Amino acid sequence: MSVRRLFVLALLALAAHPALAADTLVVDRSHSQAEFQVRHLFGTVRGRFGTFEGTINMDAAKPEASSVTFTIDASSIDTDNADRDKHLRSADFFDVANHPAITFTSEKIRATGKDRYAVTGTLTIRGVAKTLTLPVAFLGSAKDPWGNQRANFSTAITLNRKDYGMVWNKTLDSGGTLVGDEVGVTVELESIRQTPKPAS
Repeated sequence: MSVRRLFVLALLALAAHPALAADTLVVDRSHSQAEFQVRHLFGTVRGRFGTFEGTINMDAAKPEASSVTFTIDASSIDTDNADRDKHLRSADFFDVANHPAITFTSEKIRATGKDRYAVTGTLTIRGVAKTLTLPVAFLGSAKDPWGNQRANFSTAITLNRKDYGMVWNKTLDSGGTLVGDEVGVTVELESIRQTPKPAS
C-alpha cells in the first residue's frame, strides 16, 4: 500500500501565489490531512497518516525560486485496524524500522491556470526516490480570529505502490489479487505564516 492524502506540496503553490507575502509558512497538522485509499478484494480500504510536518521557504519576488519540504512519519499510518497497521509498518510495505520517513522535496513549480499549479519534486517512500508532479489547487487565504494568516491547498494523485518496493500480495482462488497496486493519495493542507523575529 502507499500513501494517500499524503504528500503534499500543495503548499508549494503558496509560494507562487502573489497575494500571499511571507518568508516562511508551516503546515498546521491539526487542520490538515494526509489520506489514502486502495482496493482490497472488491472494496476499498481507507487510511491516513497522523504525524507529518511541512515548511515553505518563499521568495515573493521570484516564486519559481521558492522551495518546500514535507515529511510524514510512516509509523503514524492508521487504517482503523491494529493488525493491518502493524503489517503495513512491516518490511512487506513501508518497512518503517529502516525507512521511518516519507518525504517530498520540491524542485520547481509552474502555474497551470487560475490558482492551479504543477509542483514537481522528489517523493521518497521506503528509501525509493522518484520525481513526480503534483496538481495543486490554492483554495484561499485569510486571517483567523487570532491574527494568524492562513492559506489552504489541496492535491490528489494516484501512485503505484510497486514503484516504491511494496510488492506484497496474495492471489485469490477466484483469480486476481487481494490488494490493488494503485493507491489514491489526497492531501489537504492548512498553513500558517510565520512572523519573523525582530532583530536583536
